[in-house]
Amino acid sequence: MAGHLGEPPRAVVAVGHRGDPYRLRENTLPSVRSARERGADAVEIDVRLTRDGVPVLLHDSSLGRLWGHDRRVAELTYDELRALTRGGVPALRDVLGAEAAGGGSARLMIDLPGASASSVRTVVGTVRACGAAERVYYCAGPAAMLAVRAADPAAEIALTWTSLAPPRPVLLAAVRPRWLNYRFGLVGRELTDRAHRDGLLVSAWTVDTRRSMRRLIARGVDSITTNRIDVLSRLLRTPGSR
Repeated sequence: MAGHLGEPPRAVVAVGHRGDPYRLRENTLPSVRSARERGADAVEIDVRLTRDGVPVLLHDSSLGRLWGHDRRVAELTYDELRALTRGGVPALRDVLGAEAAGGGSARLMIDLPGASASSVRTVVGTVRACGAAERVYYCAGPAAMLAVRAADPAAEIALTWTSLAPPRPVLLAAVRPRWLNYRFGLVGRELTDRAHRDGLLVSAWTVDTRRSMRRLIARGVDSITTNRIDVLSRLLRTPGSR
């Protein structure tokens, strides 16, 4: 993992995007496990709430793309969701437990698509109840990250930012992110230098070609999120790649 604020990072952090989705269905336990086994320092997962308030792993608001059911997660109870997916969509608590039992060092980067202040409190509460606060950090836009900060003053935050214009100081003061999380096409050396001068680390998503990975490493990013975690892991182990 990268160093603390004010310290130079030891290495570029390799993050598996939704697990290892080119091999196994995204946001599932096998996919998360595969990413860890293939060298991920962290695994990004997406978390939404079921109708009865259970945090589960799913990026989309419905089951259509991944599971073939035109049903919205927010309209289903956890038991109904499990029945429709034959247990394929895991609860966040199960992922946190499985990762702890696996003994690996990979962390979980929790993205919060469509989050409300209430759902954020539920997710943060689940992380806390599982004793996983040290193994988790959070990413999403300003509204969700403000809610995370309110729910957990000590949370590690990667503020997703979609503009070349830097976040306003008042927002940074309120969110207190450790990372700025950018779509990779926005990231240049000037941007990373500016963030580092401000005491922030830079993460980039979602990067799937060796050429783009090398370019971002050269531009000084501290973390890369990819669907091809094995490719990134091998690249980072190659002398002279960093």
